[in-house]
Amino acid sequence: MDAAWPALDRSTAEGWALRSAGGVTQRANSIWPAREAHDIDAALRMARDWYTARRQPVIFQVMHRPEHAGLDALLDELHYSRQSETLIMTATEEDTSCLAQLEQAAVHIVIAPTPSPQWLDLWWSVDGRGGSEEKAIAERILAGSPALYATALDDQGQAVGTGRLALPVIDGGEGWGGIYSMAVHPTARRQGIATAVLAELVAAGKEFGVENYWLMVTAANAGAQTLYGQAGFAEVGRYHYRQASLRRAPMAC
Repeated sequence: MDAAWPALDRSTAEGWALRSAGGVTQRANSIWPAREAHDIDAALRMARDWYTARRQPVIFQVMHRPEHAGLDALLDELHYSRQSETLIMTATEEDTSCLAQLEQAAVHIVIAPTPSPQWLDLWWSVDGRGGSEEKAIAERILAGSPALYATALDDQGQAVGTGRLALPVIDGGEGWGGIYSMAVHPTARRQGIATAVLAELVAAGKEFGVENYWLMVTAANAGAQTLYGQAGFAEVGRYHYRQASLRRAPMAC
């Protein structure tokens, strides 16, 4: 998951992965505590200094796993806010065979190795946060790992849906692909477009040796969870973000 959505700037602190990408997306601008820090106070100091130099808040991506429980408790004591609880869902190739039985929109879907301008414009209009500068950073994040991009086109040739399949990129990741950037134009929802996009990505992934799939969906997005559940995905874990409170500069007189 880390390799499939890579930060543009990285460092480490006592085994923690420090990630930054101009504040574009929480995943690419947070600390992934990949290993337990032997000196957690030193790690926190290093992390604070690193993000302060980039004028960014300190944010942790904390998994709902026993090895992260101690860190989560410490961040409670430090009054870090809790944000964006997210489900991790996975499916095997066999699990996703039920996609063929789901209602799908009659749209033309184009699969490409890079995102087209139509793909980028639609995805950013649905999921993006910021202007042209942030959009350009997001495009660099997308280009940081090999992937396939699905664009659903209506009968007028307009983009109405997008999806991204991150392809296997790291040792131990063989056979795994990640579903990202699922978006449907607001005027075209509840027509089976997302299902059609997902089915095409799964089919395309087989040609690249993808046999298992993961995706992330926020706990608040019940509609997407239902879609992915019907498509054969099941929850295997969760994570959330913890953000340090912003420090105000002393008042001048």
